[in-house]
Amino acid sequence: MYVRRAVAKETAPHTREHPPSPAKRRQRAGHVFARASALAYRPFAPELESIRLYPPDASQTDRSLLDSLLGAVTDFRNNHYVPRWYQERFLPADGRERKFYYLDLKPDRVRTPKRVYTRAALLRWGPARCFVQRDLYTTFFKEWMSTDIERRFFGRVDQSAKSAIEYFSSFEHPSVDGKAFDDFLLFMSLQKLRTPKGLSQVAEMVGRRDQLSVLQAMQQLQRIYCAIWTESVWSIADASDSDVKFIVSDHPVTIYNKSCFPGSSFCRGYRDPDIRFVGSHTLFPLGLDKILILTNLSWVRNPYMKPISLRPNPNFFRDAMFYFMAIQTRRSLQPTEVHEINYVIKSRAYRYVAAAEEEWLYPERHIPTPHWDRLGKGYLFMPDPRSVPFSSGMMVGYEDGSTRAFDEYGRRPGQPGFRSSPNKSAEWDSYLAFKGEFARVFGPARRGRGFEVGGRDFAEDSPEMHAYYLGLESKYKAKINVSNRRKRKKRR
Repeated sequence: MYVRRAVAKETAPHTREHPPSPAKRRQRAGHVFARASALAYRPFAPELESIRLYPPDASQTDRSLLDSLLGAVTDFRNNHYVPRWYQERFLPADGRERKFYYLDLKPDRVRTPKRVYTRAALLRWGPARCFVQRDLYTTFFKEWMSTDIERRFFGRVDQSAKSAIEYFSSFEHPSVDGKAFDDFLLFMSLQKLRTPKGLSQVAEMVGRRDQLSVLQAMQQLQRIYCAIWTESVWSIADASDSDVKFIVSDHPVTIYNKSCFPGSSFCRGYRDPDIRFVGSHTLFPLGLDKILILTNLSWVRNPYMKPISLRPNPNFFRDAMFYFMAIQTRRSLQPTEVHEINYVIKSRAYRYVAAAEEEWLYPERHIPTPHWDRLGKGYLFMPDPRSVPFSSGMMVGYEDGSTRAFDEYGRRPGQPGFRSSPNKSAEWDSYLAFKGEFARVFGPARRGRGFEVGGRDFAEDSPEMHAYYLGLESKYKAKINVSNRRKRKKRR
């Protein structure tokens, strides 16, 4: 039931760093020509040209002719940073016009000799015109131009991701598909990096601003988030029973932390809260009706600490283990909850959001409060702690007789804190207290259900079990308060 996701090494970039030799740059037919890329990532169809060389004397007409001829096959320069096939998942399949209500949150002001005006904020566009930017992934070197990143790199990733997203969108226990998990995680990590907002974050990470360096770094860092997300608590929430559905933004992988409101220093401009903050949730809509919510395990065990504290073992590039049985399903969302989630998606968008219905673009009209830390009364994105096991790690055996051990935070034997964290006892107390608090707020019905040996978790706790959970809150919150007072005295 475990799938190993190796993320210990950075991936080599998939771009040309040096131009071809002069001998390979001869003109043919005395005019413009195109060459297929010589980059050996994997075999490709030579008829889909990706490297174009314009002679110094080529006119703009010649260049446009070459672009249009190759564009007749497919235009790899109009780069959809939110793939068209993914956008299609947010349009209903009922025969209606396949267009979004596309909202520009920062419409341009246009100045002409006669007047100054603001462009229309709300547009009615199809996926072909939404979330697209010319030459976002195109690389240039003097007269050379390459579209390999769009055509070969993202083409391969997107092709594998289609079935992976469909798998998790319709996920049911006890299904296990390691390939779907691997393809899905890579796509989601790259989706966070490939948008204009994400590329700005990459530029800040590597301290470079030129396009070629940033695109190379994006490919090297393509699995940067995989280990942290692998060790998170996964919850798939369902809006099928709601007449309100999910919207999609220009930065679909949304990070929410209740202490990092949109105007905070963590969220200004292109910035997102660090996913390694214990209180950070990762939100990724899978389509109109489903959304994946990832929550750090340490936050589920102790939601009473500072939300911007770092989780245990916060290193990005390392191996991690995933447990399919722990995925929580069967959470049915109410319309107000969907509006609140859409409010977060819209608030964290960079510039554009799109929806199948116009009214869904204005969730702020339908939520009880816009206060960032009070959405869903503070529980909107939390999985049900009663369905989260308090395990201490796992061991995996291989056919050759070798074994590997990890604790619940990905630490290996010999690493500091492996199965002997000094906070383990306090974490146990807060975990039990939160179980009791959750039972008091939501009653005996489980809000999310995992899968245990023998079958799915209970849909509803028995009266005896519910009474047991209710007794945990007062008992263990008292211990937490005593522990916190002792810590404050030590700091003094």
